[in-house]
Amino acid sequence: MSLIQEPLPSEYLGLSQDEMDRRIRQNKSRLGSKLVILGHHYQRDDVICYADYRGDSLKLSQLAARERQAEYIVFCGVHFMAETADVLTSPQQKVILPDLMAGCSMADMAELAQVEECWDSLEAEYGKEIIPVTYVNSTADIKAFCGRHRGMTCTSSNAGRIFARLLQEDRIILFLPDEHLGRNTGLEYGVKPEEMLLWDPEAQDRELPVQPPRLVLWNGFCSVHQKFTPDQIDQIRKKNAGIKVLVHPECSSAVVSKADLAGSTEFIIRTVSESPAGSSWAVGTELNLVNRLAKENPDKQVLCLNETMCLCVTMNRIDRPHLLWALDNLAAGRVGNQIKIDPATAGEARLALDRMLEISS
Repeated sequence: MSLIQEPLPSEYLGLSQDEMDRRIRQNKSRLGSKLVILGHHYQRDDVICYADYRGDSLKLSQLAARERQAEYIVFCGVHFMAETADVLTSPQQKVILPDLMAGCSMADMAELAQVEECWDSLEAEYGKEIIPVTYVNSTADIKAFCGRHRGMTCTSSNAGRIFARLLQEDRIILFLPDEHLGRNTGLEYGVKPEEMLLWDPEAQDRELPVQPPRLVLWNGFCSVHQKFTPDQIDQIRKKNAGIKVLVHPECSSAVVSKADLAGSTEFIIRTVSESPAGSSWAVGTELNLVNRLAKENPDKQVLCLNETMCLCVTMNRIDRPHLLWALDNLAAGRVGNQIKIDPATAGEARLALDRMLEISS
């Protein structure tokens, strides 16, 4: 992501929380049905409280596309999420990211030129058909690459159904950009570790195995979920008898295999919310969400698996001053920080999204 966020005008830096709250709500009222604010689950509480919809990135983009009367879609999330919203919404709708520096390190780990080099090498080496599958946590360029190469996107919820279909058809899967979700899904659907190839785009000397792999994993990861370890699971179980460990599949396979349960963000929320009163949970995902789950489930014990966990830095770049600035601009008839994907890229990315929905529906 190469976009640069201009510094906020100084007037926004000294405002009290009460004043920002008043002005944000005033702008929301003034813009009415022309505005929809989307809030990803990992957003901070003082921002997500203004969201018209909460959810994961794909769900929010789909909801925005259904709000056809909304001219402005303000996405409180990160850059690739706003890109997906622009791909799925109508040309009349404008997608705004309050802070352009709200990116995703995992999405940035797969650059188009590197993926094209990987693709060319694999095609030259192996005669079997290769299908690229990208996690929705990826740039529009990478989604478009998958679209034009017979591939598709996936989410942490439907990756299994997509893997099951492609493995049954004896295709080689090139999975990117998160090696952990790919490995965990592959293991669940019968791919052995020796049938996987980890592709490091930075490697200088690369020797491909003679036997074609069933699954090629891109060497990428989520900087938040990468920090959870098996030792943390051992320690939290020692301190809290009977606690259950629930983690996201972006965690390493060593963590997922030791946890009691693993699943998407929506799965984590649903599991904790529907669990019996008095139950105890150690949750391995972003801290804003873990803290929110603890507040919203006071009859349960909800702890972060990593006791020294930090917030996702880029996700937390969306704050009240940036949100207020974006809404002030819209109320004044100005559109700042619009995320716009060129039609050709958007069309190919849409193909990848549609193929996913066809398989997983």
